[in-house]
Amino acid sequence: MVALRATKKVLKTLQGSSASDGVTDTALGDWYVNRLVVHRQPLLLLLSARSLLSILTPARDVRALPSRLPDLVGQRLARLDVQSSWITSELAAMEPVVVGPTRDRSVLGSMVDFAKAIPYYLDAGGWDESTLPFVESRLATTPCRVAGRSEDVVFPYKETPRVLAERWCAANEIGRRSDE
Repeated sequence: MVALRATKKVLKTLQGSSASDGVTDTALGDWYVNRLVVHRQPLLLLLSARSLLSILTPARDVRALPSRLPDLVGQRLARLDVQSSWITSELAAMEPVVVGPTRDRSVLGSMVDFAKAIPYYLDAGGWDESTLPFVESRLATTPCRVAGRSEDVVFPYKETPRVLAERWCAANEIGRRSDE
């Protein structure tokens, strides 16, 4: 199970099962989503709660976002060159997707920072959907949570493979032991 945590303006549009306070089964944790408009083009910004990995997608068919979330995550992880077995494990753990309100102000703060940066990475009138992966790459190299100690700074492109390996290597090792 994974929770899709939407801001108030997106939550009005989304329908589906309500996210309980249950624990997300994925390595990347809950996914947060907000709608923003960049150069008159509506976009959805999604952010992993654990690694702060971002996904940008056009804000079309928002009601179907819960069913599209695993595909969006799988494509983003593939662009990050994550090991395919980890992607498969992560996507399998994402069923079902439940919808609920946001609850982590730290993640929301990172979303605000990213939303402010995105217009600077896109030239007015000179971008389309094919440009969004380049912006995602820029956001992945952005240092996050920089107010604390230098050891606590998170770079999403480094943190994502680390949390996936931590979760799915351990799970695969336990599975192998039980098979023996």
